[in-house]
Amino acid sequence: MKEVVLLLLASATVAGCAPKKQQEVVLKTNYGTIVIQLFDKAAPVTCANFIKLVNKGFYDSLQFHRVIPGFVIQGGDPNTRTGNKATYGQGGPGYTLPAEISKPNLLGSVAMARLPDQINPQKRSNGSQFYICLAPQPQLDGQYTVFGQVIKGMDVAEKIGSVACDNRDIPLKPVYILKASVEK
Repeated sequence: MKEVVLLLLASATVAGCAPKKQQEVVLKTNYGTIVIQLFDKAAPVTCANFIKLVNKGFYDSLQFHRVIPGFVIQGGDPNTRTGNKATYGQGGPGYTLPAEISKPNLLGSVAMARLPDQINPQKRSNGSQFYICLAPQPQLDGQYTVFGQVIKGMDVAEKIGSVACDNRDIPLKPVYILKASVEK
């Protein structure tokens, strides 16, 4: 039986039917590189949107505008290009995404930010803002669309998570996503 399974796997690979590799996104920051593996099956709309924005250069030169040690680092707000810190956390691409909530918020989970339930009862995600969990966050489970996992560079995320911040959790010295790219 084992030989039959191996033969089938080998035949599928030869025939070009090998399982599709999950997509990866590389975030080069001024603190190092973070590699995110996307959950295409669990959050197909969110992943497709993230890839679209990465390919357009949307995330290049944006800042991680919310840093809470032991909790999350958050980025993806185009308002961070303006330098007007009063608007950080309020921007996006001009649209929201449907909720695709199915995965837990574990160490290294990557999820979309969203507005609170009072104004957003459907739990629609922001079109561009995302966060990376610096520790498991079970209180967020069932509330946010987790669409990826850090597979390399968690030490970089943790380094970012320890920078000095103001009273709004905005880093005192900017933390930039220098370049985002899809791993080929």
